Amino acid sequence: MSFFNNKVVIVTGGTDGIGRALIGLLIEAGAKVATCGRHHDKLYALQLEYSQFMLHTLVCDVSNEEECRRFIDSTVETFGTIDILINNAGISMHSLFDAVDTDVIRRMMDVNFMGAVYCTKAALPKIVEQKGVIVGISSVAGYRGLPGRSGYSASKFALQGWLESLRTELSDQGVHVMWVSPGFTASNIRNAALNSKGVGQGEGTLDESKLMSAETCARYILTAIEKRKRVQVLTFTGKLTVLLNKFFPSLTDKMVHQRYFKNGELIK
Repeated sequence: MSFFNNKVVIVTGGTDGIGRALIGLLIEAGAKVATCGRHHDKLYALQLEYSQFMLHTLVCDVSNEEECRRFIDSTVETFGTIDILINNAGISMHSLFDAVDTDVIRRMMDVNFMGAVYCTKAALPKIVEQKGVIVGISSVAGYRGLPGRSGYSASKFALQGWLESLRTELSDQGVHVMWVSPGFTASNIRNAALNSKGVGQGEGTLDESKLMSAETCARYILTAIEKRKRVQVLTFTGKLTVLLNKFFPSLTDKMVHQRYFKNGELIK
């Protein structure tokens, strides 16, 4: 029997990419799943796709605390409890700091960091009751600041520091807190990345065929949850970046600069 069978699992931001892949795998494993997103039409399509399964959806912008509380409360009303919370909802950016509107930085923090704080705060009593699991979907950018993604990196550094604090606070209550840091993944987050003015940038230049698929990434995430891992960094490049930045930070500065700049211009 699957580890996730009959467990109540919340996946924020489940209408695209890794979140949507997580939902498919969780339902296949017999979980009762709740998800949220900002777009009603995408949630409706998801509901139709899994109409024969235990899936609860609600429109919710995770940067709004009241909407997060309403989503969590509706999940408890639907399924009775919460076993696992996967804080997956997130946005990215693409702009050098000197050109970016500060509102874009604020948006990164509101969605990527405060969204996880709001949902976790609302779900915590039930998770403690179940001795459940809290997961943050982070990034290699949470270990190594990336050019053109300063606000995104800041939000992921904040997320990981907060989760580490929470992990220690809740250790005596049987709650497991962890984070997973995917590398470049074939998902919508880059295409929807905000430019300097806070508008989606559209298609990027990375070859999606060479990236880890959202489904593969989701499988790694669920395996890490089942094994109660503390941290999971995905992809060889991601692991190498974290290792080099820890022991050879000056060298990593040069390598990251070379990776993200061409002829003095930031690579999209």
